[in-house]
This record gives sequence, C-alpha cells and structure tokens, in this order.
Amino acid sequence: MSNCGIIWLKETQLVTEVCDRMKQILKELYKCLKMSLQGNFGEVYSGRLRSDNTPVAVKSCKENLAPEHKSKFLMEARILKQYNHPNIVKLIGVCTQKQPIYIIMELVSGGDFLSFLRTEGHSLTPKMLVKMTENVAAGMEYLEIKKCIHRDLAARNCLVAERNVVKISDFGMSRERDDGVYSAEGGLRQIPVKWTAPEALNYGRYTTQSDVWSFGILLWETFSMGMTPYTSMNNQQTRDEVEKGYRMPAPHGCPMEISRVMNNCWQYDPKNRPTFRKIRAELNAIHNKIT
Repeated sequence: MSNCGIIWLKETQLVTEVCDRMKQILKELYKCLKMSLQGNFGEVYSGRLRSDNTPVAVKSCKENLAPEHKSKFLMEARILKQYNHPNIVKLIGVCTQKQPIYIIMELVSGGDFLSFLRTEGHSLTPKMLVKMTENVAAGMEYLEIKKCIHRDLAARNCLVAERNVVKISDFGMSRERDDGVYSAEGGLRQIPVKWTAPEALNYGRYTTQSDVWSFGILLWETFSMGMTPYTSMNNQQTRDEVEKGYRMPAPHGCPMEISRVMNNCWQYDPKNRPTFRKIRAELNAIHNKIT
C-alpha cells in the first residue's frame, strides 16, 4: 500500500490524480460513471478507467459506518488483492486515505448469477448450466488451495461475465486461515441460514467443507432456475428439518449425476463431503458426457 492510501494492482496514469484530488475521485478516476445499485455498505457505481477504458465497478463505504463495519468492507479487498483466477472477480484498486472509502473492481457485465438464472435460465441447456457451475467449482478449488473460506457462497454472490463465464464475488465474509478453520462468534445475525452448513450454524465452525455444503445449495439454485431453497420453510424450520436428515429433492429436469453431486455436498459429517477438486472434476466429466 502506498502512502496515499491506494493499493494498485496494475499500472495506470490515474494514481497521481487520485492522490491529489480524492474529493473528485468519481470525476477524475472514471468516465461515464453512474450508480448501479445500493450495496450493503454504500452505493455501487459503474464506469470506465480513463487510462485504458477498462469497465469497472466502484463500491463505496458510507462515511457514518462504525469502524468495525468499515473494516468488514475492506476485508474483501484484503482477500482479493492476493488472487488471480479467471473465475474470481478481480480487484483493481482501493482508495482509503480520505472518506468515503472506495473499492475498485472489474465490472462483470452480466450481473449476478441468481438474477441471470431467473431471467435467462430457461433459455440455457443443461450442458450450459453444468459448465457455469463448473466455473464456480474451479474458483472454489483455487480458494481451497489458498486456504480461503468464502462463508457466503450462493448464486447471488457470483457474477456472470461474457460467454456465460461465472466469477465468484462478495468476499466480505471470507477468511484466510493456515489451518483452514474459522470459528465465528456473535449468533446467527446476518447468517444466510439456508446456505450454511449445520456445523457452522450449530458451532460457528467454518471450513472449506462448509463451503462445499453451500455449493450444493448453489447447484440446486442453478437447476431450479433461481428458486429460493427450502421454499416453503423459514430459517428455523430449515435448520430443524436438515438436522432430522431432510435434503431437498433435485429440481425438475436436473440430471441425475448433478443430483448425486448435490447430495454428496450435503453429507452431515463434513469429512464425508467431497473436495472442490473432486467436484470440479466430476462436473467436467458430466459436462463432457451431456450432448
């Protein structure tokens, strides 16, 4: 990190501009800038870098947020700055010297995977859907090697790029641990219960294996064209039924091989769940088999 409070992962002519005129960052750093949506921490903008016309997304952090929330906002950048994988969204830079704080990332044109499934899913073949989930598995295999636990893997937290390439995003809850285990405290506030493994809900124990459970839910989301998992249940009912052994049936039209992968991801004992390396290989084989 430079003393101007910016992390730059590729050279541009913008560094001096940003350092000298932080108050005008949205004017000086980007052109064709417009607000895209409201994020968890502040507004999210889209635009292009002046230097090379690269499309970017800009996440802003509200100035009145508590320090601990600002720290969580920056966690995504701390995680992403180390990674380079075609199925993980890329970080371009972070502006931290003055308020508000900004995270600058590649702009992924197709929007979030969940919305894509709901609007475009019925026009996609099973083979195409398998390939998109294989993209996610490849990104998660990379994180598995890096000992990074995502903790919030879901279709809503993946993005669809050109040619339907899927990239994992939203690393705000992610943690890196040498032993591959993260223990969380503070109850169930803001935990996505229907996507979270039993051991994480019951004991706050997060591992790559708990991410595997979440990937099984993402598979179900994909082949249901973006339906909400455990549709007829609330969070507490979902927890209770999963503890009793209930597992969602495969969506209509889902290939049998995909259903098997889902159920393997939902093994109650984390040790019995497959690795992402194995999942990616299985999905690749299924993709090659489907005509």
